[in-house]
Amino acid sequence: MNKALLIFSLLLVINACSLVKPDVAREPQLIGTVRAGMPAIDPTTGIYELQVHDGVSYQDVVDSLKSVSEGMNFVNPANFPIGEHIKKRGIDPQGIKEVRSFCSLGLGTDIFLDHPEFLVFAPCRIAIYEKPDAQHKLKLFIALARPTFDLKSIKNPTTRAKKAAQELETNLLEIMDKASKGDI
Repeated sequence: MNKALLIFSLLLVINACSLVKPDVAREPQLIGTVRAGMPAIDPTTGIYELQVHDGVSYQDVVDSLKSVSEGMNFVNPANFPIGEHIKKRGIDPQGIKEVRSFCSLGLGTDIFLDHPEFLVFAPCRIAIYEKPDAQHKLKLFIALARPTFDLKSIKNPTTRAKKAAQELETNLLEIMDKASKGDI
């Protein structure tokens, strides 16, 4: 009886092992596309950050964001100068701190019509800020809250929404790349 139980148990283990499915190809990552020379997107974080090139001023970045985004059919409906508000409270903001919003109604609409709850992430946000480098010198950065990462908060996003979020993110990354170089 023990021998039969042992054989039966062994057959169960062998059968169970054969039911384990090998890793299947996953769905491709839902991320935007960066231009050659830009850092890769880290799909585990909702933030994409670029250091502004040496010699490019804050005003160069702002002018570039305005010019390039308008040329790509984006609107800039709001800006929030967080650093100025921090100063008014008597606190040193330790450099530039602001958030600028950008909207592409064409691409955004493709997401909002399928998932109106995605409006909580609208409009898209690009931050301009300074932070210290290894030598404690303030360096200017620009960063994006990635739309494709935000879309992960939506249950079962449609194919149209995924495509729009990828295109939106890719366009915003292009705007950021140009702004980090001061291109107009």
